[in-house]
This record gives sequence, structure tokens and C-alpha cells, in this order.
Amino acid sequence: MNKQAFFRNTAVMTASSLLLRLFGILFRIFISNRVGAEGMGLYQLVFSVYVLGATFATGGIVTAVTRLAAEHLAKSDRAALERLMRISSLLCLLVGGVSALALWAGAPLIGGWIGDARAVPAVAVSGIALPFIGVSSCIKGYFMARRRAWPPCLSQILEQAVRIGGILGMLGTLWDGSLTQACVIIILGDALSETVACLYLLGAYRRDVRRQPIPQDLAPGRKCKLLQPLLYIAVPLTAGRYLSTGLRTVENILVPARLTLYTRSDALSLAQFGAVKGMALPLIFFPSALLMTLSSLLIPELSDAHALKQGRQVTRLVERALHVTLLGSVLVGGLFTVLGQRLGTLLYNDPLVGLLLQILGPLTPVMYLDSVVTGMLKGLGQQVHSLWFSVADSGVRIALIWFLLPRYGLVGFLFVMLVSNLLTATLSTGRLLAVSHTDMQWGRWLVRPGLAAVAAGFLCRLVPARSDIAYVLIAGGLFTLLYGLLLPVLRCFSREDLRQLTLRKA
Repeated sequence: MNKQAFFRNTAVMTASSLLLRLFGILFRIFISNRVGAEGMGLYQLVFSVYVLGATFATGGIVTAVTRLAAEHLAKSDRAALERLMRISSLLCLLVGGVSALALWAGAPLIGGWIGDARAVPAVAVSGIALPFIGVSSCIKGYFMARRRAWPPCLSQILEQAVRIGGILGMLGTLWDGSLTQACVIIILGDALSETVACLYLLGAYRRDVRRQPIPQDLAPGRKCKLLQPLLYIAVPLTAGRYLSTGLRTVENILVPARLTLYTRSDALSLAQFGAVKGMALPLIFFPSALLMTLSSLLIPELSDAHALKQGRQVTRLVERALHVTLLGSVLVGGLFTVLGQRLGTLLYNDPLVGLLLQILGPLTPVMYLDSVVTGMLKGLGQQVHSLWFSVADSGVRIALIWFLLPRYGLVGFLFVMLVSNLLTATLSTGRLLAVSHTDMQWGRWLVRPGLAAVAAGFLCRLVPARSDIAYVLIAGGLFTLLYGLLLPVLRCFSREDLRQLTLRKA
């Protein structure tokens, strides 16, 4: 892909990601204010099962379709390309249909595992969207091979608009006030949005194929094998995703159950789980859209440099990505630490969420670092290591959840998150530094920015403000300004760093 197309697609993806995250977090705030923390906890349990079903319905098909479609596009073999899309779509329809039936038939059993009968109706209908999710993933793989970001991005925007409109409409007309029906309505809204997005992508795919000047077949009568290479790529990726997602689902189901042994209240445990997973963490990861996209600018170049065995270029790109990630994540973490209590009250009207934001704020750099490093490892062909790091992390989390939560409750769960994020970040970063031959500049990239954030945060505590919104705006702006001014003073970021960051090639 040429540089102009790459940066255009990146700009499109950045804008759409920020827009989707903004509407997503606003909608989540609205829903949480309607159903409360307990309702968000119940929905998170159902959503965990829904994600597992979606993993079964899609697996590694996106990667497989992207790679094979790119090959056939390079050969101008339109017939093979269309057969690939038909086979992959039918395969996803079959697997998605079987997964939907499994969820419908197994809903009572799954509800027993979850430990809350109110989840059964929502689990039963959660499979409706799975066939559509599978077909959409195939078409998105095609557009990724075509280097066209617009159709997938527009489908996501349409999907979010239909989801919000459908759920709001059903809550206003059909909801009887129960958490059981609220979860069903939200899941049905998800299914409706996935269906509409799939239909849009199908239309976009047909229009795109017809407009391409690609010969119908380079050799009439030739039928190249497609199912075997498709499965050869997809099955290993799918197996890894099944394992990783399955462990995450077990973990999410286990948390409220083990919390109940401490709180002696199912409702309180579900509310605490919802406050962490459904309210605090989505807000913490909301600002990551811009930071992750900035880092993603470097990942394709990282893959190219690795393929061409340009060791110095790989090292420079890794250094650049780590530097930007840590500087940006320290800023975000500092903001949540300073503003967390006010944000929790302002957005969710829940002091517990505010406290969680303050506690998780200092952990934000570790969480962001792990996400970016995992992406760079994939760019360097280290997917297997990333998978095993994820599996090891899930095993540790499940063990700690089992032993600590009945004894320490929510404090124990926060400790599990601390250990988990430190473990994965250490393993992933260590592997990245080893394969890229990079030296981590801890003082310049993390310690001194941390000191800048502490100084800025201390000064922001002196800001007088009568209302929460005034304090968030004034203190947030002042913190950002002071942090930005202190970075060059402490030699954390220089004009040369800015020049190197804006270069397309180091």
C-alpha cells in the first residue's frame, strides 16, 4: 500500500474509532443510569457468553480471508476471489447457526453456570446475531485485502446507530423495569444492529466486486482449491482464540460467584462486578483510541522492516512506539487519578466508580503498554508467544480469583488486576525488547513522566471549583498543560523526538 493510501485509511479508522467510542461510552453511561450497577453486571455476564459465541462464529476467518483475498487480487483472479467469499461466508453461516442453536438449547445450563437465572432469556436469544457476525467478518477481511477502510468503518457507524436507536426504542416501549428484560432488549438491539451492518456490507461488497476491472478467470475451467488453504490458516488462529476467549469467559463468570462468598449478597457482588467491568474499565480505555492509532502508524512499517531484515529500523520503530505510548498513557492515567472521583459522580452518579477510576489510574500505563506491545509482537510474527502469554495470564487470574475474592472481596479483585497487567506487560515487553534488540529507557520514558504527572496532579488539587463539571474541565485542562510543559523540562520529550515521530521513515 502506498503511503498516501495508508495515512488516509489510518485517518478514517482513527476518526471512526473515536466517534464510535464516544457514542459507545455515552450510551453505556445512559444504560448504566437506567439499569444500575447490578444491571450492568448482569449484562456483562451475558455479554461474556455472547463474545464466546461470536468467537466460535468467526474464529480466525478475517485473517484467513484477508490473506487469500489479497493473493487472488494480486493475480487478478476474480472467479477465485468470489468463490473464496462464497465458501468462507457459507462456512461462517454454518458455524454461526450451530453456535446460535447451542446457545438457545444450552441457555438454562449456562444460566446455572453463571449462577443467575435472570441471564437465561438473554443467553437464549444472544445467538441470533452470530451468523450475521460471521458473514460480516468475511466481508471485512475482503475490504482489508482491498485496502479500503471506508466500508467497514461506515458499517460500524451504522451498526452503532442502529444499536443505540433500537435499544432506546425498545426500552421506551417494551421494558417492564426488570433487569431480565433489560438484558434481553440490549441483546436484541445488538442482534438488530449486526443484521443491518451485515446487509450493508453485502451490498458494498457486491458493488465493489462489479466495479473492479478484474478478469472473470485467468484459466476457464480451472478450479483452484480454496477450502483447504482457508482452513489451514483459520483453524490454528481459531483454536487459539477459542482457548483465550474461553478462559476469559470462565473468569468473568467466576468473579461474581466468588465475590458473593465475601459480600454474602448476589446483588452487591453483581453491582461491584458491573462497576469494574461495565463502567470503570470502558471509561479508562476510551482515550486509548487516539493513542493506539498513533502507535498503529508504526506497526505496518515494523512488519516491513522485519521482513526486509532491517534490524536498526525495527529498533528505532519500537523505541518510537514505546516512547509515545508511555508518555501518552501516563497523561491519561494521571487525569483519571486526579479527576476520577468527580468523573464517577458526574457521569455515573456512583462514588464507587469514581474510587475505581482513581485506583486504576496509576495502572493505566501498564494496561496501554500491554495493548500496544501485543500489536507490535504480531507485526514481528510473534503471535504464538502472545497467545501463550494470554493463556498464562488467564490461568493466573482464575487461580487468584478463586482464592482471593472470597477472602478479600473487591480489594482482592483489584489486586488480581494489578498482578495480571504487570505479568502480561512484563512478558510481552520482555519478548518485544528481546526480538527487536531494544533497550527500554525507563527513566526518560516512564519515571520522569511519572514525576511530571505527580507534580501536575498536586497543583491541580489546589484548583477551586464549586461544581464537578467545572472542576473536571479546569483541572483537566491545567493538568494536561502542566504535564506538557514539564516533559521538555525533564528531558522526556524533545524537538528531535517530535521530528523523528513525524518522519515516515527513521
